[in-house]
Amino acid sequence: MNDLNILDKPKIHSEIENKSKEIGFTMPSDLHIGTFLKTLITSKPKSTLLELGTGIGLSLSWMIDGMDSESRLISIDNDPKLIEIAKNYFGQDKRVEIICADGTEWIKNHNEDKFDLVFADAWPGKYSEIEEILDMIKVGGLYIIDDMLAQPNWPDGHQENVDKLIEYLENRKDFNLTKMNWSTGIIIATKKY
Repeated sequence: MNDLNILDKPKIHSEIENKSKEIGFTMPSDLHIGTFLKTLITSKPKSTLLELGTGIGLSLSWMIDGMDSESRLISIDNDPKLIEIAKNYFGQDKRVEIICADGTEWIKNHNEDKFDLVFADAWPGKYSEIEEILDMIKVGGLYIIDDMLAQPNWPDGHQENVDKLIEYLENRKDFNLTKMNWSTGIIIATKKY
């Protein structure tokens, strides 16, 4: 099996990759997390989805590709330039709401919302407001994070943040957890019934 042979890239993916290089965006999600998200989202018809950390929209393109016509996705980022680019690509899709907001504030103001799947690819919902975001996941819902293996762009001391997060998730009794030493290091957790 060759996991590098990814045949089902979103049609818009190469265009977004080119835009990413053009503007010097250095934190895009890799192909593996994209195809993984698409597969998981396809298993959740009529779902409510949340992405924290839109970036330029690479992972968003995969998530949208996995959605059915009755699913809804909210994607949040605090960078207005990146949000504008993502809106140019996906703003016409009525299933998708792309929001420029501080993730911490958004989580605190929407703590009654419930999601079938949360992809936390930003500091809020991953290293801060973790308890709040896990409370927003429906029973049977999925919490997904990547970049759990050391990355070249990590600041000094970041490994300690990662270790604390993993320990916290391992000790949660209301989630089943799988840690995958694949892609950039993925954790998937499912809220228990």
